[in-house]
Amino acid sequence: MGAALFYHVTESSVAEVVVNLLGRALEQGWKIELRGTLPDRMHWYDRSLWEMGGAESFLPHGLAGRAQDALQPVLLTTASQPAKAGRDAVLSIDGAEVAPEELERHERVWILFDGHDHEALSRARVQWKQFTAAGAKAQYWSEESGRWQKKSESG
Repeated sequence: MGAALFYHVTESSVAEVVVNLLGRALEQGWKIELRGTLPDRMHWYDRSLWEMGGAESFLPHGLAGRAQDALQPVLLTTASQPAKAGRDAVLSIDGAEVAPEELERHERVWILFDGHDHEALSRARVQWKQFTAAGAKAQYWSEESGRWQKKSESG
């Protein structure tokens, strides 16, 4: 069973943290689902990931719904159903739904939320309660001190 890591983003942008986590996961050979809530936002990531990773750290990816979905190292989607088989991790942004039982199929679930957005904070609290009530291993990370620190852990 995997772990859920909650990232309370306050100093960086959510996009910067996405790039960092995707890069590290790809280095481990993982296939990741980047799950959002808005198609326009996922199209923005589709365009931006070509540039944000830099020339030395290209982040291979594709939008869901195409013939090559299973081959994409990073699959960008707004699907509310659990990630398809073969994905090692799910990275949730913009309050995208992730069910605690998804940890049975994935090494990692990351839930990123903008600490300056009250609605995002509220949504993350609800998700934390869902995961911990289900007995999942969960960690809460904050960068409020200027660097990432683990603030809480359950399970």
